[in-house]
Amino acid sequence: MRRTLLLGTTAVLASLAVGLPATAETLRFAYQADVNTLDPHGLNETFTLGYQGNIYEGLTRRGPDLSIEPSLATDWEMIEPTRWRFHLREGVTFHDGSPFTADDVVFSAERTRAEGSDLRTRLAGVVEVIAVDDLTVDFVTAEPNPILHAEWDTWFIMSRAWAEANDATRPTSVADQTGAFAHMNANGTGPFMITAREADIRTVAVPNPDWWDTAEHNLTEVVFQPIASDSTRIAALLSGEMDMVYPVPIQDVPRVDATAGVTALTGPELRTIFLGLDQDRDELLHSSVTGTNPFQDRRVRLAMYQAIDIDAIVERIMRGQATPAATMVAPGIQGFPEDLQRHPFDPEAAKTLLAEAGYPDGFSVTLDCPNDRYVNDEAVCQAIVGMLARIGIEVDLLAQTRSVYFAKVLAQAGFDTSMYLLGWTPGSFDSWNALYNLVHTRTEDGAGAFNLGGYSNPEIDALTARILTETDLEARAAMIAEAWQILHEDVGYLPLHQQALAWGITDGLEVAQRADNQFAWRHVVKD
Repeated sequence: MRRTLLLGTTAVLASLAVGLPATAETLRFAYQADVNTLDPHGLNETFTLGYQGNIYEGLTRRGPDLSIEPSLATDWEMIEPTRWRFHLREGVTFHDGSPFTADDVVFSAERTRAEGSDLRTRLAGVVEVIAVDDLTVDFVTAEPNPILHAEWDTWFIMSRAWAEANDATRPTSVADQTGAFAHMNANGTGPFMITAREADIRTVAVPNPDWWDTAEHNLTEVVFQPIASDSTRIAALLSGEMDMVYPVPIQDVPRVDATAGVTALTGPELRTIFLGLDQDRDELLHSSVTGTNPFQDRRVRLAMYQAIDIDAIVERIMRGQATPAATMVAPGIQGFPEDLQRHPFDPEAAKTLLAEAGYPDGFSVTLDCPNDRYVNDEAVCQAIVGMLARIGIEVDLLAQTRSVYFAKVLAQAGFDTSMYLLGWTPGSFDSWNALYNLVHTRTEDGAGAFNLGGYSNPEIDALTARILTETDLEARAAMIAEAWQILHEDVGYLPLHQQALAWGITDGLEVAQRADNQFAWRHVVKD
């Protein structure tokens, strides 16, 4: 069902000339899918959080070089080994005019840790959040945590009063957004404010005239439109209908660069694409094997790993715009294990391993894959289907749009998947993030929130806990390396590649392309 909501003050709406030709200060951009939700605690996904980051703000933010900057907090200090104190910015107001105070930070922490939140890992290890006064907040941790705030640029602060007035005190689950006010409405402190929201059609924002910071941009309006079709999206860029589109399919980068008036911006992304396997259930949900789970056998996992020709995927599917991955984090992430090498591509050895594990004729399984989230995601999955078929594993590919895909694999009732493709950029740009979210045993307090396959290794769990609290950088690096080595030998996941960024922009548009693939409008200047 399509719904249109107009949000904001009468003065803002009066200035919105919907349907008129774009002015020099109107930014029109397209992405391959819609914003999944406006609820800042609803989905831990890069595009959704990146869009929300123009509307909401955290205590910290990231600059174009990804360095941590003050935002709603002006400064912070560790007053005890397990107590951080954040001093809040004075005079900040939400878009509805209400003041920002420490109570909103406490409320946002409570909401983030409530059922339905997908951002609970942002407060891992925090046992108490205390409003010392209106502009001071203390975060008490169970153990010392030297990287407490490293992920907080995408932990956004909501107004308690607004949430309570609109029955939005609980987060909107990605699996159930029906009727949730915060899913379709927003009230942040950020540089832009939503004025119109048409789900799957367009979302409009205008600058916040009362933003606390000095605007670097010269925009008067931002119109976002989801365009799922690659060809349609590129045509919109080349025709001038859009000022900026992303991603640019890698096969279209040369054409964009060869067209007058537009440019393809490319660069490395700090995202690793990988396959996950259900190793938790005693019997897979979607497989021909009954009474047992083949993925609980390391030989089967290694066989699948060695059946995948990652060099062929990089060369043919990714057109060389990717790097084979041996682990779950990319170069540039703190703790990246430079010396770790992929298990060799060896289909014959893979067949032998399957036979040894008791599956000489293979088996069938369903692969869940998004078709509009990562670069050439469905094509990558199709290639993997063919490669696994050569060793006797018949894969039924279920490729779906990202909103349907995430609702399925992240279902609150239980992760509905046996095998899945996922991508991950550590929000803190530190290995602990990936270890805690992807590798750690799933727990009720949020650990392993994206460990959809239920992989579990007590040794890695123990190392992950120590990594979080270790202040000796050399000792910490050694523990991270050990954890990645254990996972590699255990074949807990099947890492594939790090993909590249590709944005298309018109001449005269200045943007800051960040390696985390987040598009910050506050840095945009349009001639």
